[in-house]
Amino acid sequence: MVADLKKQTVLVVDDTPENIEIINGLLSPFYQIKVALNGEKALKIAISQNPPDLILLDIMMPGMDGYEVCRRLKADLTTKGIPVIFLTAKTEVEDEAKGFEVGAVDYIMKPISPPIVLARVRTQLALYDQNRELEEKVRQRTTEIHETRVEIIRRLGRAAEFKDNETGLHVIRMSYYSRLIALSHGLNISAAEMIYQASPMHDIGKIGIPDRILQKTAKLDDDEWVVMKEHCAIGDMIIGRHDSELLEMARVIALTHHEMWDGSGYPNGTAGQDIPIEGRIIAIADVFDALTSKRPYKEAWPVEEAVDLIENTKGQHFDPALVEAFANVLPEIIEIKENYVEQHI
Repeated sequence: MVADLKKQTVLVVDDTPENIEIINGLLSPFYQIKVALNGEKALKIAISQNPPDLILLDIMMPGMDGYEVCRRLKADLTTKGIPVIFLTAKTEVEDEAKGFEVGAVDYIMKPISPPIVLARVRTQLALYDQNRELEEKVRQRTTEIHETRVEIIRRLGRAAEFKDNETGLHVIRMSYYSRLIALSHGLNISAAEMIYQASPMHDIGKIGIPDRILQKTAKLDDDEWVVMKEHCAIGDMIIGRHDSELLEMARVIALTHHEMWDGSGYPNGTAGQDIPIEGRIIAIADVFDALTSKRPYKEAWPVEEAVDLIENTKGQHFDPALVEAFANVLPEIIEIKENYVEQHI
């Protein structure tokens, strides 16, 4: 038990060396001790690579007093969680209230009583350890929830693809394509990852389209095409509006991935920059993979022909800048395509 306590660090801040010597002698058998004779030095130690687990902080110091040191510690995200115990000769209730107001967790009156100091330090360090353990559990749980949400999105996307694609690998390939295009276009890693995670739901609305239309081997007639185009609005309704950034992006993608740069797409005829960037990116990734994949109604196109079509329709179907981004990562896209090849029997 003592070995564990020695790993914990207590920073003692006092402008009187004699006071530091007394506290160091009391605590050093149990804890690693760091010292500071003024507030500026204390703040530097607190934000170092090895911050203290607890701070014993004198209030009355020249220059920056203990109240101001505590305020600054609590205003910094890297140090706000470190418990601060004030050391003071002040006895007024107002002084004690002010200390708690700026963020202290306890008070120890001078002259100090060794049993009280040891008990208070031990208690606050135990609470700090419990809080850190709880925060870590919350962080892990939050990560698990996010990963579960992403997996549900991916599997629902594949479920939709199984209605008109033999293995559902389309959503995997086009998700990777989308991330590559986003990064090539200059989006940051976080935004590109969000697009990658949300894109599998782009065709979730196909769940609401009859199989006789989805799996028809001949060209759709006008009435059937009207029904097919409803899958964007159906996807929007299935996902719905959410506070979740990920689900909201999935909804936007489902609604807008068939809009065209010149405004001739569906369901709303949105044009140009008014089409969300994620919808414009998925449009290229989706079309490229659809063209180069075998479907019930067609054979797979050669990659070169699919690339030519995308290039020739930029400014009409596709955002010209994103077509350029697509071309820049084409070798990586082809590699992904080859790694996730459909197995047709």
